Amino acid sequence: MALGFDATLVAALGFSTFIGGMIYLKVPGMLTKALDDQSAKISKELEEAKRLRQEAEALWASYQAQHAKAVEDAAAIIAKAEEDAVRVKAEAEAQLERSIATRSKQAEERIRRAEEAAISEVRAAASNAAMAVAERVLVASVKGKAGEKLVANGIAALESKFG
Repeated sequence: MALGFDATLVAALGFSTFIGGMIYLKVPGMLTKALDDQSAKISKELEEAKRLRQEAEALWASYQAQHAKAVEDAAAIIAKAEEDAVRVKAEAEAQLERSIATRSKQAEERIRRAEEAAISEVRAAASNAAMAVAERVLVASVKGKAGEKLVANGIAALESKFG
């Protein structure tokens, strides 16, 4: 039988030579190293992503806490403002009532003084009119020294009574 080169044999020898050359050139080690390097790089990126996520979550929690505190502070400010408004309103109403009471008392006092002055003026006018009438009546009815004395006594009595 003659040695014949069969295409399968040539392909098998070529493939074996290729695999042997790859092993000789340490291509599998280089591939493994490249894959390991890529895996290490991906691991570092994942760790960095985890760290960034943790930082973001911490920052988010901090912002939520600040927001809750701001809402609480705003509610406290609003409650304080409402209390102040009620207090100021009550003080203003009390001040208004005091002012009205003071002005009312002042007006009543002015009215009382005006009444007293009017009564005094009426009494004085009545006294003067009564004296004038009494003087005329007495002068007309009594003449002489006795009449003058009687008129003087009557005027004195009227003055003491009305004056």
